[in-house]
Amino acid sequence: MIYEYINETAFINAFQTRRPDSFSYEGLKALFKYLEEVSEDCDSNIQLDVIAICCEYSEYENFKEIKKDYPQVEDHEYLSELTPIIRAKNGNWIIQNF
Repeated sequence: MIYEYINETAFINAFQTRRPDSFSYEGLKALFKYLEEVSEDCDSNIQLDVIAICCEYSEYENFKEIKKDYPQVEDHEYLSELTPIIRAKNGNWIIQNF
C-alpha cells in the first residue's frame, strides 16, 4: 500500500471541504497534531478518512457540553481516564468518542 504524508494544511482543507461543520479551525489544528503524535508513537500510518475521524472524535466548547452527551462523567479527571482529551487553542475540547 502506498501512503502519502498529509501536512496540516491538507488535513484542514480535507475537513473544510467534506465536513466543514464538524470541527473548528483550531480544533482541526489540535486534532492534526494529536494524530501525528499518535502515528509517530505507534510507528504506524494513520489513514486520512474524514468521515471515520468525524465518527471517532467530537469537539465541544466546554466540559458542560460533554456532560450532555456523557452524563456519567463526573469531572475532568474521570473523563481523562476514559478517553484522550485534546485541547484546542480556542479552549474547545476534542475527545475520542466512547
